Amino acid sequence: MFITFEGVEGSGKTTQAELLRDFLLDKGYKVTLTREPGWGALGRLIRRMLLEEKDLDLDPLAELCLFCADRAQHVRDLIKPKLKEGEIVICDRFADSTVVYQGYGRRLDLDLVKRLAKASALDLQPRLTLLFNLPVRLGLSRLEKREGKTKMDLEPLEFHERIRQGYMYIAQKEPDRVKVVNAARDINEIQEEIKSIVVEYLPKRNSVIA
Repeated sequence: MFITFEGVEGSGKTTQAELLRDFLLDKGYKVTLTREPGWGALGRLIRRMLLEEKDLDLDPLAELCLFCADRAQHVRDLIKPKLKEGEIVICDRFADSTVVYQGYGRRLDLDLVKRLAKASALDLQPRLTLLFNLPVRLGLSRLEKREGKTKMDLEPLEFHERIRQGYMYIAQKEPDRVKVVNAARDINEIQEEIKSIVVEYLPKRNSVIA
């Protein structure tokens, strides 16, 4: 089963992905937690170029292609093999991020972005996407406490508002796959909701998940 976590900056999705991994491991599932960009040698190089080297002024189309290159390698070399082994794979960001950040945020041609995002996923679609939604200003205020801000974190407010709008549009179009989570709440409260959502999507087993 393939689960993706999506959301605006500062939404707390990375923390929640780690908590879900721990919960599922405790229940006896085999779980791989990964992220985009940044898996493997190529992914780490691409992540550094995309998010960390603030003096590197990438053209939006070049940025799009790098994200897609990272994904294609990631899916081929890690995600698909783990899924074939019967593991649950949790990915912190996937193709939806490309659509909203490069399509809505950077305002590249949306049809082009969607085609490349789909192609780079190698026909892989998440079974469940958890979308962490909260007011953009609240998310950005949380980033003030974070060390090592990425280039995306430093984009203007209007950019992040477009990101949020793009995510909500996807959620509206794909309600069976995308479940919106109110990320402005307490960490434990959010985690309990995530557990209740995920349990409904998990393959049936003899053991009962509480």
